[in-house]
Amino acid sequence: MSLLIIFAKEPRPGQVKTRLTPPLSPENAARLYRCFLEDILEEMARLPGLSLALAYTPDTALNFFKELTPAGVILFPQEGPGLGERLVHAFDRGFAANLGTVLVRNSDSPDLPGESMLAAARALDSGQADLVLGPSPDGGYYLVGLNAPRPELFREMNWSTPGVLPETLARAANLSLTVHLLPAWPDIDTLGDLQTFIQRPPLPGAPGGRTYQYAQELLAR
Repeated sequence: MSLLIIFAKEPRPGQVKTRLTPPLSPENAARLYRCFLEDILEEMARLPGLSLALAYTPDTALNFFKELTPAGVILFPQEGPGLGERLVHAFDRGFAANLGTVLVRNSDSPDLPGESMLAAARALDSGQADLVLGPSPDGGYYLVGLNAPRPELFREMNWSTPGVLPETLARAANLSLTVHLLPAWPDIDTLGDLQTFIQRPPLPGAPGGRTYQYAQELLAR
């Protein structure tokens, strides 16, 4: 068993996908990000053997996410001044729930297949790995999974740089952790990312359909 925690923001104009504005308006960028969330929640909710949680920001977004998420999803606010502390607190909360190993994934990859989550859970549950990472082409990662709390992996990290994944691997080696790497998968942060995304239409039944349709509309204007 594993608990999967999705890190998410309330899709407020001017607060999400700001690297897409311009050319997108803040309102269109927020609507696009809501499509991300809807696609992700639909795909993650169907996965067998995974409990599902969502760590949200800002603190006032609880009612929004209550309406957006399926029944049974655990909701809690992100805690901490930066991403590192927020990850530390999320893993602490996840392990305290006693739902097995803990995975945390982003909300910037709406077409990420659920099989990646299941593969991560299998690697941890089988003892094959202590740490699972899903690399992103920008040098970060879209998923991190652990079999026990490891705050050293997250604190004092220079986030949003190409060095995040290499530094995480170096820290894991210093902690003698066995690491399993998932296939790389891109985020959608920039106009170039969005243009690349619409060049690979999701197959029927694959995640990302809402995002793809709305992105097509936006880029056709």
